[in-house]
Amino acid sequence: MPAQPMHVVRCGSGQPILFIHGMPTSSCLWTGVMRRLCARYSCFAVDLPGMGHTPRCSYGPGYLRSLADQLDALRREHNIEKWHVVGHDAGSVVAVHYARYYSEHVDHLALLSPALFPELRPFYLIQALRKPLLGELLAPVIQFVFWKIAMHRAVSRDADGPAALDDFYAPFSGFAGAWQFMRLMRWGQPHKLLADIPGFLPELRMPTLLFHGRRDPAIPESFARRASTLLPNARLLSLDAGHFLPLHQPDTIATSLAQFFAPPATA
Repeated sequence: MPAQPMHVVRCGSGQPILFIHGMPTSSCLWTGVMRRLCARYSCFAVDLPGMGHTPRCSYGPGYLRSLADQLDALRREHNIEKWHVVGHDAGSVVAVHYARYYSEHVDHLALLSPALFPELRPFYLIQALRKPLLGELLAPVIQFVFWKIAMHRAVSRDADGPAALDDFYAPFSGFAGAWQFMRLMRWGQPHKLLADIPGFLPELRMPTLLFHGRRDPAIPESFARRASTLLPNARLLSLDAGHFLPLHQPDTIATSLAQFFAPPATA
């Protein structure tokens, strides 16, 4: 069965930018950043499968290549030759795979809180969900603790946080929502799914900007630093923020991206 089209939010005009969220968020993660960029850029933010307004699809071999193919179909649909690609958290994994398979269509690459390496350890609540039977039994409790406590604390104080949190949670509301959330979190084993990333990062030669939040409890700083050494044309920007950088510091992220994407000044 062919994959369902990804839901896309679009604004602005100018150079195109593709925004890819992580798990378990949605395109709403980028609202504040896009609002600040759409006067100068054509911004596209997708909902990945099972999140936001895109239907869930099954994980399996070739899943990341399939996502890259779907994103490139979006590029072709809008007659885009090259665009800037921005990913957050697991969206960085999708972004680097897109850049791997379609490098000729990536102008600049930006990775925020990059969850790129096979040593990644899922959040402790998520680890329990990933265990057969235990996950099924604990799903309603973990659902409540994760969304109503952990995520609320992480994003509710940000200007766009409450609206974003409602959007992130929407696919997992209702009676069966806890088990839908559980199935999404069983997305694969990091040590297998991410195993080949260190090997192909040196092949990605497009200019790359990495962002890391110094108070990020989910992604260690070593991931961003390691990525900055493996990517040939990368630099790292460290911010006084937590994990959800587009919500915590949309002004800083938007300004930094605009400066990074700007064409070099001519003499």
